[in-house]
Amino acid sequence: MCWLILWVICASLVGFFLMGVDKRRARRDAWRIPEKTLFLAAILGGSPGCILGMWIFHHKTRHWYFKFGLPAILFAQLALVMWIFLR
Repeated sequence: MCWLILWVICASLVGFFLMGVDKRRARRDAWRIPEKTLFLAAILGGSPGCILGMWIFHHKTRHWYFKFGLPAILFAQLALVMWIFLR
């Protein structure tokens, strides 16, 4: 269980960082981080950090697939963890 918590913390930091970097690049009209990469970071366990970064940086909040997709990924991950550890 401890390794899982550490993994989620590290992946969330990566997801948060990616959201912040992409927002900064969007403001500067620079090369952007692909949306696939942002979703991959969320799927690999960084969904809490991606969601937090989305709201703190006000980034991707108008895109419905981020607004609803990231929380859906988080809920699916929580359901999977509960199913694995509570059965």
